Amino acid sequence: MNTTPVISSLNNTYCQQIIDIILPIQQIEFNVPITLEAQPDLLDIESNYHQTGGNFWGATYNEQLVGTIALIAFGDNAAAIRKMFVLKEYRGKELGIAQLLLDNLIAYCRQNNITSIYLGTVEVLKAAHRFYERNGFTRLAKHDLPESFPLMAADTIFYELHLNN
Repeated sequence: MNTTPVISSLNNTYCQQIIDIILPIQQIEFNVPITLEAQPDLLDIESNYHQTGGNFWGATYNEQLVGTIALIAFGDNAAAIRKMFVLKEYRGKELGIAQLLLDNLIAYCRQNNITSIYLGTVEVLKAAHRFYERNGFTRLAKHDLPESFPLMAADTIFYELHLNN
């Protein structure tokens, strides 16, 4: 049994496992009024993430998928973080899964000359706001987002991080 979280790239064979993590967190835990129909990207990871120049990663712990993070590349050296979720019982500094996921994504950005990272989130995810801010992200007004940023209807709070490669 592996008691160290492992981060790896996910493809379409993981769609159902990804959905099984994300939807209950959105709908049940945080009461975000979003459906699978509003997130068709979850049904085709490869087209929506890999083919943009981004990727979709999962954190596995004891051979169970327990967290996700994704990246959509857009514009000039820019990308958007999407689908960062960790199952409640695996959150926190003890395992550091969220940090491992984000560190992996940032390393990918540096390797692929992505220098500006953006993300959208919702008001209720206060711990996520603190997490991003601890990692150097700064809040950004919606009207200051790049025009080509792929907006999600539910998002109301936005962040950016500029990397010095």
